[in-house]
Amino acid sequence: MPELPEVEVTRLGIAPYLTGRRISAAVARERRLRWPVPTSFEALAGRVVRAVRRRGKYLLFECDQGHLILHLGMSGSLRLLARDTPPGKHDHVDLVFADRVLRLRDPRRFGAVLWTEAPLDKHPLLEHLGIEPLSRAFDGLHLYALTRGRRTAIKQLIMDAHSIVGVGNIYASESLFVAGIAPRTPAGRLSRLRCAKLAAAIKQTLRKAIRAGGASLRDFVRSDGAPGHFQLRAWVYDRAGQPCRRCGTRVRRIVQGQRATFYCRHCQH
Repeated sequence: MPELPEVEVTRLGIAPYLTGRRISAAVARERRLRWPVPTSFEALAGRVVRAVRRRGKYLLFECDQGHLILHLGMSGSLRLLARDTPPGKHDHVDLVFADRVLRLRDPRRFGAVLWTEAPLDKHPLLEHLGIEPLSRAFDGLHLYALTRGRRTAIKQLIMDAHSIVGVGNIYASESLFVAGIAPRTPAGRLSRLRCAKLAAAIKQTLRKAIRAGGASLRDFVRSDGAPGHFQLRAWVYDRAGQPCRRCGTRVRRIVQGQRATFYCRHCQH
């Protein structure tokens, strides 16, 4: 599933071409996504895209008198294409502009395209989201406060979108390696110093992933159709049985919350 870096890479790829542009038409060829595409979607025709922002894994298109909320789901990607490009089998939704089209391709149809005229912080998909890990407000002190009294494993906590948004499975394993923290460590046992190291590692890992264009494990591609390359530079993710890039110890794989976790027992404790 595209996580924060992949969504941010998508935003960076499309925002310069859409901001300030008027939507010529909004086309939904398939409405049966994770939630049905609302009939109000077509009413976007004639509206101007004022800004393209991100909240967690949601793309937010600020338009006249409302916001388009878009989620890529498990297999979705957005492409900027020439306006006359014919749609493919899994190309379900278009935002059409004068000279190009923004097209949502979603083979599994777990994505979402929604419209709201209500305040975003009151929308049910957004109102309970946690802190943005790349914001100035997220630091070691904030993470330390989040972990107090928590017995849950630290990897599970940093992946909880109600606490911190967008730290997906790849980036949680990588951040914990950078910080030298074992993934099963109870969150409440972390000191202020270790929380500071982990908060910095999360920021470093996410920024590194954005620079690499995200990770393309299955379906994700950037808005220009190119894959991301972060997975090729991973310290531990998907490297079970291979030598740790730092110490040579074999990387281990365990399962936490039905998700694979990768770590080095020598470098992480």
